[in-house]
Amino acid sequence: MDTFSTFIFLVCIHLCLVYFLCNYWGKVFVASMEIVVEGQNQPKIALETIKLYEMEDDRISLLPNCLLLEILSRLQCTKDVIRTGILSTRWKHLWNSVPTLTFTYIDFNHPLSDFVSFVDKTLTQCHELKLKKFGVYTCYDIEFESQFNRWIRYAISCNVEELILKLWYPGSKAEFQLDQSLYISSCFIDLTLAGSVFNPMGMISWKKLRSLYISDVILNEDLIENILSGSPLLENLVLDDCYGFSRLDITSKSVKNLMLVGYMDPDDDYANNIMRINAPDILSLTIKGCLLMWKILLLNMSSLVEANFDYEKFGYYETTSEEAEEDMLKGFIVNCRNVKELKIGFFCSKVLARLEAKGFVFPSNMNFQPYCCVPSPSLYSDSDSLLDSD
Repeated sequence: MDTFSTFIFLVCIHLCLVYFLCNYWGKVFVASMEIVVEGQNQPKIALETIKLYEMEDDRISLLPNCLLLEILSRLQCTKDVIRTGILSTRWKHLWNSVPTLTFTYIDFNHPLSDFVSFVDKTLTQCHELKLKKFGVYTCYDIEFESQFNRWIRYAISCNVEELILKLWYPGSKAEFQLDQSLYISSCFIDLTLAGSVFNPMGMISWKKLRSLYISDVILNEDLIENILSGSPLLENLVLDDCYGFSRLDITSKSVKNLMLVGYMDPDDDYANNIMRINAPDILSLTIKGCLLMWKILLLNMSSLVEANFDYEKFGYYETTSEEAEEDMLKGFIVNCRNVKELKIGFFCSKVLARLEAKGFVFPSNMNFQPYCCVPSPSLYSDSDSLLDSD
């Protein structure tokens, strides 16, 4: 968001808060004055005060709908958007035209069925024919599979630009089967899928997609190729704790930013997997998180400009664990010797210190930035629960 947009947004939120406080406490104050004045046998003054108060202009409600909807779309939680209906009669039904819907369930004091019912009821009242964003953050129960897929179809019918579906399963693998319509929808520009079973029955077609975040999903090489070939405009790809593949061929020339966050195959008891990454056209590479494997080999990285490494390596090794760590990091640095900027995070810095103690020297052309903490993509929304107490 640019400076001007930030300023406008803050001003609008400030006006809303001022209006709400004045509306609420003003009525309390006027009611108190009425009691005092009536006690002095002067009810006329109290009535005039109330009349003057009620005739004041409702400045917030005089704003155009486009600005009010922009304000509401910046709120993190749809339940909070609905609550703004108490501000004035003008706002009462404004929420159902907001182009952003975000539903979050993290309050386990209420059953999941309450959350599902709330989402269903909300969608039946929405009038928006074009959605900018639709997000669901919740745990999953197979009992509600049809409802979850109905929400996806609703978002697609509204030509949603950004779809976020983040599911978690206490102590179990992902089991939610994504609706097949999701794989052939060309409305997505930004897509986030976490904790779902990725199983397209045919070719993927995401013609407008530019950013893709996939988490806790089983992928193989053919499925990755299907994603890349079906996303001709894809620029940003994040694979967070995905597994099932041993080679990552980024053949798409449009992909410029690749982030690999963690790798652990629960079916690989020996953690002896070797992953090979071939990405000749990417400009930025980030590898971080917990890697339970033997090693990662970087192949063709000829266009790479920036690299970020902040991972912990566990699993199989032929020599000692320390030597295996040093060998992999050294291989990364050598294969990234032409990058303009290299960032080493906290975990890799310990390995780097051992390499330097053994005489390792960085390429002279490399801009090295040590001890840089690379931010992690968040699994959960920062918004409050939709089912919190009023």
